[in-house]
Amino acid sequence: MELFHFGFLTVTWLDILDVLLVTFLFYRLYVAMRGTIAAQIFLGLLIVMAGSFVARVADLKALSWLLKTLTDIWVIALVVLFQPELRRLLLFLGRNPVIKLFIRFDVNEYAELIVNALEEMKQRGDGALIVIIRTTDIKLFVDTGLPIRALISKELLVSIFNRKGPLHDGAVIIKDRYIEAARCTLPLSAVDRIGQRMLGTRHRAALGISEQADVLALVLSEETGQFAIAQSGRLATNLSSEEMKSRIAKAITGVASTRRPSHPPKESRDYALEAREAFDR
Repeated sequence: MELFHFGFLTVTWLDILDVLLVTFLFYRLYVAMRGTIAAQIFLGLLIVMAGSFVARVADLKALSWLLKTLTDIWVIALVVLFQPELRRLLLFLGRNPVIKLFIRFDVNEYAELIVNALEEMKQRGDGALIVIIRTTDIKLFVDTGLPIRALISKELLVSIFNRKGPLHDGAVIIKDRYIEAARCTLPLSAVDRIGQRMLGTRHRAALGISEQADVLALVLSEETGQFAIAQSGRLATNLSSEEMKSRIAKAITGVASTRRPSHPPKESRDYALEAREAFDR
């Protein structure tokens, strides 16, 4: 439906909606880049585009041609000048919940990557505490650590928990395929022993965060080299690598992993009931 004519332009409701959407996008880009050199370059681009539009409306052919040529060159220059900002924008879009509905990743490969990193840490004699977010937002605990916001990798996890590094104390928090933060402080569970066995700080922190949020907390004991998992206030210890992979995949997808253990798993125990009884005493 036509609203009015403006020179050679015919304006409709769809055109107005189009302009509003473009305006909103430009505004969000400006807010994201405000205070940086990129913002000044972006403002210059807007001035060139506005001048090109005015020149077309005024039918200034020579100026329109000049500004159009300059605009075409800017398209190439933008890729170079805004490379960091474009990378952040694409990363933001990729982590958008709506986009994630259409993107799937191999949970078995994801679980294997984490467990392989834990295996290498075990060989080095390092300990680890990794929290995988399922549904609950634990931003309060993420903010206690050092922001990382990097795609998860075996090398990055191993380097974080290196005993000689500054980030090995505390927990690493993972959301989807990204490490949100390292050296995070977690709440300790009130349960400090299971029977005659005292729980270490990592195990109490894993149990504590699992009592407060829907997460999967993975523990590698620095003293014994054993794997443990805390979920929903329940602690399972002495897990094999294959059991770790299966539990991680199951927690992420809600179904058991299709990978079969290559060897019989070591004896594992669920200490939730024992822990509760010990606490009650």
